[in-house]
Amino acid sequence: MLTETRLYNYPIGASTMEPVDPQTLSISAALERLRSKEISPAVLIDACLRRTDRLNPELNAFITRMDDFASQEATRLSQQGATGFPLYGIPIAVKDLYETKGVLTTAGTPFFRDFIPDEDCVAIQKLKEAGAIITGKANTHEIALGVTGVNPHFGTCRNPWNPQRISGGSSSGSAVAVATGMSLGALGTDTGGSIRIPASLCGVVGLKPTYGRVSLRGIFPLSGNLDHAGPLAKSVRDAALLLQVIAGYDPLDPASADVPTEEYPLRLDESLKGWKIALAAGDYIEETDAEVMSAINQAAKAFESLGAHVMKVEMNYLRELALANGQMVQADAATYHRERLAQHPDWFGADIRERLENGRSLASADYSLARRTQAEGRRWMEALFHEHDLLMLPATPITAPLIEGTSAIEQARRLTRFTAPFNLTGLPALSLPCGFDSAGLPIGLQLVSKAWAEARVLRAGHAYEKVTDWQPQIPTVAK
Repeated sequence: MLTETRLYNYPIGASTMEPVDPQTLSISAALERLRSKEISPAVLIDACLRRTDRLNPELNAFITRMDDFASQEATRLSQQGATGFPLYGIPIAVKDLYETKGVLTTAGTPFFRDFIPDEDCVAIQKLKEAGAIITGKANTHEIALGVTGVNPHFGTCRNPWNPQRISGGSSSGSAVAVATGMSLGALGTDTGGSIRIPASLCGVVGLKPTYGRVSLRGIFPLSGNLDHAGPLAKSVRDAALLLQVIAGYDPLDPASADVPTEEYPLRLDESLKGWKIALAAGDYIEETDAEVMSAINQAAKAFESLGAHVMKVEMNYLRELALANGQMVQADAATYHRERLAQHPDWFGADIRERLENGRSLASADYSLARRTQAEGRRWMEALFHEHDLLMLPATPITAPLIEGTSAIEQARRLTRFTAPFNLTGLPALSLPCGFDSAGLPIGLQLVSKAWAEARVLRAGHAYEKVTDWQPQIPTVAK
C-alpha cells in the first residue's frame, strides 16, 4: 500500500481548542462571519485542519493534504479582503481526479503516483478565483471506477457514522470531509452515482448537474459520455453556492454546453405549491430496503405538506437504463486505460482490473445497443417531465454496507441502481438526507428534473430541508 502523501507540513500550535466549529458551520453561515470579520480565513482554515489532524488518520478522507498552501492562501485573503469573492475563505476539498497546479494528482491509482500537473483544471481555477481555499485532494475509489471507497493503493476511506462500513464512492473522501467538518464543501465526479452514493451513505448533500453544465477539462476521465462534475455540501443552499461558481460554458471542453446558468441561491425559497411530483414505483423500485422505502414515503408526505401533488409512477424501465450505463462506463474506461491495462494489468486493484477487462471484451453490438437505450431513455424522461415537475426516489436502495466481505463489483451493481439512469440520460439529480435506519446510518432521498433544471431540484431540496430535521447531523466519529 502506498502511504498517504503530505506535500505540506502543518505546524500544530500550542492550543488544541478550535475557535470555530467547522462541523456545524455551513458555507452560508461561514461567509457571514468572514465578511463581518467576526472570524478570519486563517481562523477557519486552522479549525478545519485541526479536525483533519484528529479524524483523517481513522477515516482516510485525504490522499494529499495541502495544509501550508491553505494557510498561506488564508493569510493572503485576510489581507486582501472579502470584496468580490463569493466563496471568500471557504475551505474546500477536491476529489483527487481534479488536476491541481503543483500538487500531486493521483486519480487513486499507482499509475499517477508521481503526477504533478502544471496547471489547475477549470473547476479549480473557478474556485480559486471565487476566494475558496483548497485544503486537500480527497480519496477516491481507484480511477473512479467503483462505489465502495476501498482503495488498495491509498487505503480505505471509512464511513464517519460507522468506520466499519463503506463511505460510498467514488467521491468517497469528498463526502467524508464534508460530513465531518474537515472541509465546508467539496467537489466530486459522478459517472454512475459517484457524487450521490457517498452523499447518501454519509448523510450529506450531493448534486450531479446536467451533463455539460460544469466543465470537465482537466479532470481525469472515466467516461466522456457519462462523466459529470459537481458539489457536495452540508446543505442544499451550500450546494447551490458552489454550483453558482463552477457552472458555465467552456468552449474548450467538447462536453460543455452553451446553456445559460441561473442564480441558483436566489431561487431556493420559491414555493412548490401546485407542483406535480412523480414518486417512482414498480418492481424495480420496490427491490429496496424496507427502512429506506419507508423514509422515502415519509418524504413524499413532506412534499405534500408543501403544497405539491405526489403521484406514483411505474418506472421499471430504469433497470434497462442502469444496465446500459454500466456497460458504457466499463467500455469507455477500458478504452481510456487500454495502454495501461495492456502494459501493467497487475498495477490495478483486482476489482478494477476485472471491470476494465469486462469493458474491453464488450461487443460493439452491445455498446451500440446501450447507446440506443440511452437515446430511448432520454425520450422517456422528456415525456415524464412533460407531465411532472420533479421525480423522487431513493438515492441508494440500502444504507452503507460493511467493508468486511464487501464485493466492490457487486456493490457497484447494487448501489448504482437508482443513480446510474440519470448519468445515462444526463439529467440533474440531487441526493440529500431523509432519515436514518435502525442502525443509525443515513438514508438518501434523490430528486431529479428535466435537463438544465438544477434550480428546480435545488429549490425542492431546500424546501424539504426546511420542513424536516435531518440537517445538520453530526456523525458518530466526529462528535
